[in-house]
Amino acid sequence: MIRLAIVVEGRTEEEFVKQLLAEHLVEHGVLASARLIGAGKRDRRGGNVSVERVVASMMRVSHTHDAVTSLIDFYGFQGRPTDHVGELERQIGDMCRERSHHTLRDDRIFAYVQRHEFEALLFSDVPAFARMLDIPRNAGSALADVRARFASPEDINDSPATAPSRRILDAVPNYSKVADGSIIASEVGIETMRRECPRFGSWLTRLEALGVDG
Repeated sequence: MIRLAIVVEGRTEEEFVKQLLAEHLVEHGVLASARLIGAGKRDRRGGNVSVERVVASMMRVSHTHDAVTSLIDFYGFQGRPTDHVGELERQIGDMCRERSHHTLRDDRIFAYVQRHEFEALLFSDVPAFARMLDIPRNAGSALADVRARFASPEDINDSPATAPSRRILDAVPNYSKVADGSIIASEVGIETMRRECPRFGSWLTRLEALGVDG
């Protein structure tokens, strides 16, 4: 088994890794665990994400795991040096390898930044909201209208007022990011997310390959 640490920014992503992603990856020979960014003790709400904090967190767990990646939202990333999500991932990975004096292989420590926000993955199957939650009658159609306007769930983000989580809260005011998010994610399923969200799908394939190459 390959021991994989996934640095996450908050409890929503932590629960996603624990309840869904880890179960999927173990079938591919990868033992995945979530590690909250920073110390993970004082503030479990997430946020305050920067290149320095992501790199420091990835380096910290690199000593006890065979591979390290991240699951961080592009939306809300503080002081990011670029507006291109792929470039941001590359910079984080390069900084990690530089700090290790290039002893870490680029296929064993690499960043993944979700475009634009974790909740975008939930739009992969909008009817899942109604199947799993008691939502207002018009909420399902409102969320479906949002999804229909974008080629992929990963494209959903116009402004801070219309990020994926904001759109969900507008339609479902009592939505809980942590509790409900994990329920919906489990109902949507990894394979549907892979099919609907190309960037996420590529990352998932890379994680699965760790078990093959390990």
